[in-house]
Amino acid sequence: MTTDRLDQPRDLRRARRPHYDPEAFGRLSERIARFLGTARFLVYMTVFVAVWISWNATAPADLQFDPYPFIFLTLMLSLQASYAAPLILLAQNRQDDRDRVQYEHDRRAAERNRADLEYLTREIAGLRLALSEVTTRDYLRSELQRLGEEVREGR
Repeated sequence: MTTDRLDQPRDLRRARRPHYDPEAFGRLSERIARFLGTARFLVYMTVFVAVWISWNATAPADLQFDPYPFIFLTLMLSLQASYAAPLILLAQNRQDDRDRVQYEHDRRAAERNRADLEYLTREIAGLRLALSEVTTRDYLRSELQRLGEEVREGR
């Protein structure tokens, strides 16, 4: 007789449901959604439907597998659409998550750039103030010329 003790952790039980990797499933759904959104897929589906309809409309009666109302074709297309829609939504959600992460990264980079720009602006303003107090070559040259003229005039 086994009793459950409250001071001991439970033994791990095996999950009865199958395990799947959500990341691998997400990547697969993105690949499928990416393919569903191409012209190649539209051409393939158009050719498939055209062959299906032409075969079932023109083949001998004993070789037709889906007569005129094409109910089996409708069922297959509905099944394909019922799987395609959630796969596309899953791919869009994953893209939204990636976009959100990229947006946050861009926002942080923009904040760092703004802080760097403000720092450089303050430094340039400080340098301008410091330079306004420093004698420039042109000012010194003009003062020396003026003093030279005063000395020549004074002789």
